[in-house]
Parts: sequence; structure tokens; C-alpha cells
Amino acid sequence: MSLLHAPCTTLLFSAKTQKTTIKPFSALPLSSIPYPRSRNFSIRHSYFSINMPSRRNPLSAVPDEVNSSPDDEPSAFVDEWGERSEPEAQPTTKFSDSDPPMHEDEWEGDELGGNETPAQGFGEEDKLSDLKRCLVDTVYGTDFGFRASGETQAEALEIVSQLEAANPTPAPTESPELLDGNWILLFTSFSELFPLLAVGNIPLIKVEKISQSIDSSSLTIENSTTLSSPVAMFSFSATATFEVRTPSRIQVEFKEGSFKPPEIKPRIDLPENVDVFGQKINLSPLQQSLGLLENAVACIALRVSGQPPLKVPIPGKRTSSWLLTTYLDKDMRISRGDGGLFVLLREGSSLLY
Repeated sequence: MSLLHAPCTTLLFSAKTQKTTIKPFSALPLSSIPYPRSRNFSIRHSYFSINMPSRRNPLSAVPDEVNSSPDDEPSAFVDEWGERSEPEAQPTTKFSDSDPPMHEDEWEGDELGGNETPAQGFGEEDKLSDLKRCLVDTVYGTDFGFRASGETQAEALEIVSQLEAANPTPAPTESPELLDGNWILLFTSFSELFPLLAVGNIPLIKVEKISQSIDSSSLTIENSTTLSSPVAMFSFSATATFEVRTPSRIQVEFKEGSFKPPEIKPRIDLPENVDVFGQKINLSPLQQSLGLLENAVACIALRVSGQPPLKVPIPGKRTSSWLLTTYLDKDMRISRGDGGLFVLLREGSSLLY
């Protein structure tokens, strides 16, 4: 094998070749470089001018004033046709190009009271309004809770718990503008009040209204009850004083009761039927003889009108009680006292109608 390749090797190295010496590259002087006027060179020349702003290229045809420091005016650049153009001046500002989004309604923040967002503010208010309306509808027709079934009571207590958890007035005694006024009883679970409510089972007698009036300036409370009959209206009340113990709790001390003279109605209003022990009795025959009865009632009204109310002291040891307000707003008040629950609406509230 070595004999076959030997001649080839001899022939390859025996040929005389011209020796070429590679000299290191040396930069030519700038004056010796011809400047071609072709368009291709202009394009390359523009590329070097744009992409090397910080290091001056000896081949660059950009004037010296263009290659100034960054603190000076903005650098010009040359396009592909060899024409100079100045960059647009950018405004010197620390703010972004676009303003941040703002509310279009300039009064929106003031109505909600500060930093609260519209969705949160109105959503919470709507939720409370719905709960209050739902509670009123749930206990409707239960005679202040006296005729409420077990299911209705459980549903009412669940709504009450939700309202108490979202109480907007945590310190009711420190908000007399909300606490003071006349409050109408809507629902109660106070067992000691049930005997009074049972009076409504008497034929032709109805418990018309039970209310509570609070006056923080005089530290007094007055509980009033009004009964109605076809002939007259009967009212009695109990007055008490109270002492503030905590921002939500007061101590109540009952003093005396008061019986007002009956208010005689101008005419007798008898129903057509009356329910007595589950049986309906027709009262139409009595309506034919109401003329004589109305005359007798009118004479009685003249005698009792203008009489002062009868006041009596309240005896017994249970004249002292406490009252804890767990929910309060401009329309509704929820209080608990001595194991009983009281839901009341402010007189004149739209929830009463």
C-alpha cells in the first residue's frame, strides 16, 4: 500500500508553488479610500450611522455635530437616500402619555361618602332594604308574632340574625338622631307580652297598635298600647326612665301606668260577621237598630271627653329591666331584653304600608 501512494506524494510536494505571504491588516488612511457614489454604499453608510451612535465610525459621513453626547440635542439620522432628518422632540415629563381612568360623575364620590365604591355602597344598602322588606312580609298577618307558626318564627329569626350581623349603627345610644322617636312594634317573641296580645281574640276587640317612644334628652321611655272596638278606642301606657350602661345597652326602670279616657267613635262600625269560638255569627240584624245605640254612645262621649288620664303606680319587683339594641337605622330597630326579641319600625316609615 505504501508503494502505491508514494509516487503521488512525491508528485504533490515536488511541484514548485509560489509562496504567498499574508500580511496583517492595516488601516488605510482616510484620504486614500475612494468614496463610491453608488446607492448601495449609501444604504450601508446609513446603517452604520444609525446602529453605532456611541462610537464614531471613521467611515461615517455624518457631521461632527450629530455625534454629540446624550445630554445634548437629539441625534439626527440619515435615511436610505442619504438625506438627514431630525427626530421629533419628546416632551420632558415624568407622567405617562395617557391619564389614568377617572369617574365620569364628579359627584359620585361625595354621595357615597369617601373612598367607598359605588358597587359596595349601593349593594350593601340594597341588601339591607331587601332583608327588611322580607322580614315585614314574613311576619305579616301574625298579630305581632302571636299567631306565627313555628316555621314563620324560625324564618323571621333567621332574617333578624342577618340584619344584626350587618348593623350599620354599632353604638345606638350615641346616635340620638336615630334612636329617638316613636317606634311601632312589628314582631315580638317576648312571652310576657302574649297575654296582652291574646285580647285580640275577644270578639269585636282588636289590638290596634303597640308602640314605644324614646327621648334621650330626658332619658324617658313610654310604652303605649291601643285597643279598638266598634264603639271606641282605648289606650293605656307605661312610663319609665333609663340609664345608659354601654353604647348599645340601657337599664330601664318603670315608674307608673296611665289609662286615657276612651275615644268614642262618631259612628258605630259593626262587621257583618264575627267569629266566636270558631263559629261565625251574623250581625246584620243589629245594624238595623244602631241608631238608638249611637245616640247613647254620643251621650257617654260628652261625659268622658276632656277627662285627665288615670295614673297608677306600677307595683311589684319586676319594674326593672334592660334593653339591648342590636340593629338600628332610620327605619327599623331591633332590640332584645329579658329574653325577648322586639322588632320595631319608625312611625311614618314606608315599610308600614
